[in-house]
Amino acid sequence: MIDKKHKSLSVRTQCSLLDLNRSSLYYQPTPLAEDTEIANRIGEIYEATPQYGYRRIHAQLVREGVNVNRKKVQRLMKELGLQAIYPKPKTTIRGNENKVYPYLLSGLKIERPHHVWQVDITYLRLPGGFVYLTALLDVYSRVVVGWRLSNSLSKEACLEALEDGIWRYGKPSIINSDQGSQFTSEEWGKFCSLNEIKISMSHKGGSTDNAYIERFWRTLKFEGFYLVFPKTMGELKSMLSSFIHWYNEERLHSSLKYKTPMEVLKQQGKTQKMAESLIYGYVDNSNELPTSPQIQQQPPFQYCLLN
Repeated sequence: MIDKKHKSLSVRTQCSLLDLNRSSLYYQPTPLAEDTEIANRIGEIYEATPQYGYRRIHAQLVREGVNVNRKKVQRLMKELGLQAIYPKPKTTIRGNENKVYPYLLSGLKIERPHHVWQVDITYLRLPGGFVYLTALLDVYSRVVVGWRLSNSLSKEACLEALEDGIWRYGKPSIINSDQGSQFTSEEWGKFCSLNEIKISMSHKGGSTDNAYIERFWRTLKFEGFYLVFPKTMGELKSMLSSFIHWYNEERLHSSLKYKTPMEVLKQQGKTQKMAESLIYGYVDNSNELPTSPQIQQQPPFQYCLLN
């Protein structure tokens, strides 16, 4: 409505006649409002799919018809403090000097509890750094039989988790792991040998060989950890304890005909403790094997705190 080149009416007169503020003529819209709208949508996409990085979020925005370039998405995510969740620390570090065992589960039909346990390590990120969770799972019932937290990829945490599982449920026939140095260590091999547990190891790069424990990690992170996002070690311990109890006692599994893992275990009468069968041979540095281990009480849960 304003003609800046009008021959007889100045811009000021035209603005006065139209009751307009002359400064509004020179206003240039900033991208702030547009950026805010895009940032809100980025936050919604990230909340639904926290594993998406800026490239995939950009692709999702483009699919929705949002005209935005990839660098802007990257900048906005950085300003929002959003970063894709993906396994940064490598938890499987093979010890080249240690023994690697064959994979024993190919074609094996698992028809009873404690026939096969699977063990693995995953990382969990806290504001103060990464911590590592070791867990053991009974393949038949899906019960989490033992777990430990540590601030390092130590074999001690793995051995403690295994001890706790045996204390609570008795010895498995086979235990399957990846080829990480914790499981190829002399201590792990000796402990399993003394307790007559066969060691099975996934093929290098065999992502489906330990599928049941891998599935548990996904459930833990997406149905527990990512919903709570604990900030301290204390909060994480409390969350894990509650989650694993819920997972074992209350969570219905479609693969178990919508029963809980503990219901399946109780149906087989396999919940009793058999602590007397546990041999703590891995801590014995002598050549003599212990003949009558003195077990007075259940080993307490031990946690390594962040420095």
